[in-house]
Amino acid sequence: MRASLLLLLVLWRTCVGSSCVGSSCVGQYSSDQCSWKGSGLTHEGHTRDVEQVYLRCSQGSLEWLYPTGAIIVNLRPNTLSPASARLTVCIKPSAHSSATNIYLDLNGRLRLLLREQDQASSKVHCFGIQEGALFIEAIPRTDISRRVTAFQYELTSNVHGVEEPSLADPCQPCSDAEVLLAACTKDFVARGSIRQVQQEEEHSSASVDISRLYRQKTQVFVPGGPRVRRWSGHIKMPLRCGLQSREGQFLFMGTVRFGEAWMGCAPPYKDFLRLYRQALSQGSNPCHLDTD
Repeated sequence: MRASLLLLLVLWRTCVGSSCVGSSCVGQYSSDQCSWKGSGLTHEGHTRDVEQVYLRCSQGSLEWLYPTGAIIVNLRPNTLSPASARLTVCIKPSAHSSATNIYLDLNGRLRLLLREQDQASSKVHCFGIQEGALFIEAIPRTDISRRVTAFQYELTSNVHGVEEPSLADPCQPCSDAEVLLAACTKDFVARGSIRQVQQEEEHSSASVDISRLYRQKTQVFVPGGPRVRRWSGHIKMPLRCGLQSREGQFLFMGTVRFGEAWMGCAPPYKDFLRLYRQALSQGSNPCHLDTD
């Protein structure tokens, strides 16, 4: 009797807050707490198994081969603070992702987030972290051909939950204070010029030549040659902002989302230099930037 009670308590702690009615729940932690890879073949004969996955990083990925049953993906930051409750989760399915429907699960109440046919577009979808865990349900198949559900995820501080992975209001010009702060905090800071602007389906993309690279979180700008201290790359912006090609040198600053650079502040470099030198003389510059 005591052993049975202990077993029930263990199962309850594993399944609490999830949709496990009529199914068995299997607890599974990812190997590195940032990314998870699993296979539905481990559920052979148990097609209604529900597996718990816990991811506790600001970004990572998930890959589920041969989906069967369902998995519940709990996304949480690795540090707890009052600001954690205001985080936004963004997921970007891979182009070959299929075989499942993805829901938001809040205390057993499911809300459809992505159908199987929506995943191939690789469009970024965002939701507030308090809206629930991801409930990924496999679509029953009679064949055993290779299928996979895969996506990248990122946790951001964008409390507005907009789908463009950039600023809350990316079209709004930055104030002087925002420009100085962006130079210290943004994922990339680079001085350069705009070579060309292309209008794509949902965003504009500026091809840029970089003459001075101050910082980049990931390699969104690549070297122009082994002996030339030049870089090139693309910076995106929502289509509604009307990004246009302009002459001159700019200080590009912005956010990296899913390996892509998104424009934040981009003042003419001469204007930034004037602003920075003024702040430097007043001792109000938030950080040091080598402007030589």
